[in-house]
Amino acid sequence: MPKKNLNGKKVAILVDQGFEQVELIKPRKALDKAGAETKVVSPQEGEVRGWNMKRWGKSIAVDVPLDSADPSHFDALLLPGGVMNPDKLRMNPKAVDFVKHFIDSGKPVAAICHGPWMLVEAGGVQGRTLTSWPSLRTDIRNAGGNWVDEEVVSDAGLVTSRKPDDIRAFNRKMIEEFAEGEHRAQRAA
Repeated sequence: MPKKNLNGKKVAILVDQGFEQVELIKPRKALDKAGAETKVVSPQEGEVRGWNMKRWGKSIAVDVPLDSADPSHFDALLLPGGVMNPDKLRMNPKAVDFVKHFIDSGKPVAAICHGPWMLVEAGGVQGRTLTSWPSLRTDIRNAGGNWVDEEVVSDAGLVTSRKPDDIRAFNRKMIEEFAEGEHRAQRAA
């Protein structure tokens, strides 16, 4: 049985305006329930607004502004999707550097739906197998990744899923990988 206790683990959740609400809220609840300390990191000050399928959703408090966030203080990273959220983040050099830290250090990363766009931008998909929302397939392949259409994919500490319907499997695998910690195979060559 895989370890599912995340006591003492600090998890960053990187988002900007328009994150898919359910892809932050449900994984965060699962992480908190497993004992992790989760912190929302964002370029926005105070609050960041979610997207709820077809309309604006709830605002979530920003725990750590991106400008002052130190990725070395975190053990793992969660990247929720939504189209607007990663599209804004990948244009922000500080956000890309934040994600790159996790990739380069071998810390586990979980990305769902459009979240893997940040992995592409940070150079973290070359030679890796992952999944995402289907519209990212070409971007991932062009960046040297192997895209597959599966509910959840785990590749040496990198956990990816396609959509909100996959959250249950995504959460299970994310907690397992976050409990394992760093993966040397994930480190950039």
